[in-house]
Amino acid sequence: MFHSVPHLQEELTESLLPQRRFPSTRKIATRRSFNTLDTWHDEFLNQAGPSDPQRFPFILVGNKIDLDDGSKRMVPEKKARKWCASKGDIPYFETSAKEDHNVDTAFLCIARLALEHEHDQDIYFKTVVEQVSDTEQTSGCAC
Repeated sequence: MFHSVPHLQEELTESLLPQRRFPSTRKIATRRSFNTLDTWHDEFLNQAGPSDPQRFPFILVGNKIDLDDGSKRMVPEKKARKWCASKGDIPYFETSAKEDHNVDTAFLCIARLALEHEHDQDIYFKTVVEQVSDTEQTSGCAC
């Protein structure tokens, strides 16, 4: 999901990481998105640097389950659940925003996990320091 929408990565990182929770969504009709989960999961933990990566709260959301009544499904639910089990029993939800199926439940899980882990881990981001010039502006607009 992140790699296809770069501005979403920045927005989600800024809004969700400080609350110590993070959803991962994948489209059940594409095997490619599922196959990148290991890389994405490891990269996320590497970048976030939580003090206890094994306890960092994730959830996995398989979205768009309404497409073609599941006939184009490339990733079986059993395979997704097996991946979640291999990562410490990450909660897994299959959702459809179109049919309003399991969306609220997934978000409630995110909120519950965030509250449960609120004080568990500190996450420090690498910051970029802006260079400020000491030269005085001599003319023109102050903007």
